[in-house]
Amino acid sequence: MYLLDLSHTSHTRARTGIQRVARSLHRELATLELVSPITWDPYAQTWRELAAWEIANLNASAPSSSRGAQWPLSAKVRGTLNRYRGLASSLPADTGVIIPELFSPKVAKAWPRLKSIGPRVAIFHDAIALKLPELTPKGTVARFPAYLQELLGLDGVAAVSEDSRQSLLDYWKWLGVNRHPPVVTIPLGLDIPERDPQSDHPSHQPIILCVGSIEGRKNHLMLLQAAEKLWQDGRKFTLRLIGMAHAQTGRKVLEKIATLKNAGAPLQYEGAMDDMTLNLAYAQCNFTVYPSLMEGFGLPVLESLIRGKPCICSGQGAIGESASLGGTVMLANLTIHDLTEAIDQLLNNPVQVTELAAAARQRSYRSWSVYTGDLLAWMKSL
Repeated sequence: MYLLDLSHTSHTRARTGIQRVARSLHRELATLELVSPITWDPYAQTWRELAAWEIANLNASAPSSSRGAQWPLSAKVRGTLNRYRGLASSLPADTGVIIPELFSPKVAKAWPRLKSIGPRVAIFHDAIALKLPELTPKGTVARFPAYLQELLGLDGVAAVSEDSRQSLLDYWKWLGVNRHPPVVTIPLGLDIPERDPQSDHPSHQPIILCVGSIEGRKNHLMLLQAAEKLWQDGRKFTLRLIGMAHAQTGRKVLEKIATLKNAGAPLQYEGAMDDMTLNLAYAQCNFTVYPSLMEGFGLPVLESLIRGKPCICSGQGAIGESASLGGTVMLANLTIHDLTEAIDQLLNNPVQVTELAAAARQRSYRSWSVYTGDLLAWMKSL
């Protein structure tokens, strides 16, 4: 039985990349009957298995509009009473602990109280807070150096891309760390959708889709500027944005969206969506654009390709790793000029869109089942 630390994901219904990874891993381990999802309860001051309301958060189909953890009053009172009564929670015997989240300082300090006998491993997503601090929430930037040092206390780290793995090793080297836990690259998996040609009906006027949280590093401002220029030049298309907005780093994007919509631009922004509605949005679009400056993996690129939808994206870093095997238009330089030209090229060349779509469907993709199997096999080797 593997203990899966979901201290944050079990208390929110948001669908950030990290939380989607955590939920997918939980689902696969639960299918194998190999998981006990756990949380650090700050009110009871103990590690415990998830309660029914926390499991419901994991399995909820409708996303929330808030990233923050939410604890109902009843859970706070129950935990506090258990602490004063001295009631301790017991966890099942384990064969390892998996930490898929960017954990908080309180969770890290609670690790010594987690009595486990197997290896403890973390999934490392990215070092964007170090590389693009100006486009990262201030709290994450302040937290990140301590988080990277706390990873040294684990038995292993599974990076989601080679770019992320090298970023972590480079940082430890810069710190002068001579001994560190093993770090391997295990690329993430995907939900493999059932192919239904009948549902794939792009509209008469092209729809360009962009899926990703609205925040600074996702580079939506550049996409909106490129779209605005193309609309001014007479191009006919609808731009559709899907994703939860970050209150701090997404504010300028939301202001630009409002300005364009007030001017009558064919622009749709619908926030976060459930999976069924998102699948329909992919079916209705002609191609996607993912203008992010930097990612740890780039799930939206592959999630577009696996549905047979070409994607315009960066060719650098982890995104380049995901995009390089076909179905994409990769930009060596993510500039407003290059992005505008790439979009215009696909709008004016439906044959190229068809060829890219065929290339995307011919690729092979890793499932979450394969990812989970690779992760467990590596843990057994530690």
